[in-house]
Amino acid sequence: MRSPVQLHHGSDALQPHDQTDGLIRRVCLTRGMHVPEHVAMHHTHDVGPDQCCSSVVQTIHAPPESVWALVRRFDNPKVYKNFIRQCRIVHGDGLHAGDLREVMVVSGLPAVSSTERLEILDEERHVISFSVVGGDHRLENYRSVTTLHASDDEGTVVVESYIVDVPPGNTEEETLSFVDTIVRCNLQSLARSTNRQ
Repeated sequence: MRSPVQLHHGSDALQPHDQTDGLIRRVCLTRGMHVPEHVAMHHTHDVGPDQCCSSVVQTIHAPPESVWALVRRFDNPKVYKNFIRQCRIVHGDGLHAGDLREVMVVSGLPAVSSTERLEILDEERHVISFSVVGGDHRLENYRSVTTLHASDDEGTVVVESYIVDVPPGNTEEETLSFVDTIVRCNLQSLARSTNRQ
């Protein structure tokens, strides 16, 4: 059974009453969605000039605990992220904010490696967030937040949002298209992996 995927871009979510501070705009990527308040909070980003943000929503026909068992694995994102060739923890144990991992990506992508810092791992509310802090890639200042919450039909709604700099020589649309594709593929793989458990 296919699980629906929805995309929400920051430019789509921006409303006339959004807060702005000079060139910084605050964008809530869950506007119009029925999500718990803490979920909306995690998917609200302060977007600066030459940055873009988006979210991908995936419904999975499995309970949140089953989905969380895979998503929480900062130490082993390969369990559902197919573009990762190898991952190793380089600082900490992968369970605490500030822990670092080094990720090697598959060939064919405009990247070789990424050093990522765990920002949030909330086991109770099912929230994980990481930032890219180094490596050989084009996604500068990338930060991702993934939340899970129960759906009305005993399944799980996964929301993954991100903010990233638009690389020099690329447009916002090109950047969103590229990153949305990666995130969407990862979440579709998550749905398949969860359903195989």
